[in-house]
Amino acid sequence: MKVKSNLVKFTTAAALTITGLGAVNAGNSNSATRHVQAATNKVKINYVPGYGVNIWDDYNNPSFTGERVQHGETVDILSTAVDAKRKTWYQIGEGKWIQARYVVDANKKIKQQNASNTANSVISSSKQVNKVVNAANAVIGKPYTWGGNGPNGFDCSGLAQYVYSKAGLDISRTTYSQVKKGKTVSMKNLKPGDLLFWGSASSPYHVGIYVGDNQYVHAATPAQGVVKESISSYFYPSVAKRVLN
Repeated sequence: MKVKSNLVKFTTAAALTITGLGAVNAGNSNSATRHVQAATNKVKINYVPGYGVNIWDDYNNPSFTGERVQHGETVDILSTAVDAKRKTWYQIGEGKWIQARYVVDANKKIKQQNASNTANSVISSSKQVNKVVNAANAVIGKPYTWGGNGPNGFDCSGLAQYVYSKAGLDISRTTYSQVKKGKTVSMKNLKPGDLLFWGSASSPYHVGIYVGDNQYVHAATPAQGVVKESISSYFYPSVAKRVLN
């Protein structure tokens, strides 16, 4: 339905301001904001660096479309709506909606907010690193158990999975899948929490957790159990992966 802009009347909607943009309070899918194209506003996604916000197919009873808009991207707002919980949504395309709380006016400077988000991310990662290292050190001396994933016995990949779970992360169960996590890092630039793998870079047979000071914790052999050892030339890892930032 085409409606000339000078004939559009918002008789029951109240104007409110969300993140510096005019938003219309609409309570149901028949509201003017749902069907009338608004004057285009440009907004910037302001979430967490390196991550994106979900795109939903509607603002009432939304379903995730499988798409995301990355932090820092600029998008056009076609219309505005407010759901039953009074959350404001922006339409960015046909059947594409995002929550207004994750955007700022594209013309506003958001360096300070970005710096805050980055700092929070670093703090969070630092806490996770400490949890991984502490969990690894806590199980030193536990027995090696074939297929063991703790807490009383471990094989190498079961130990890695268990230790990372203590930081709230699921890195899967086998060395073959764990090596696909995170990003590859140089052995000269290891950080506590990095995963060390031995064997093929794509299909390793062993994994350990680097805990700093050139040392790593791993479920070595049935005779040794879980031990802490220094990286040495006679048993040198083939690849290192960083799951934590």
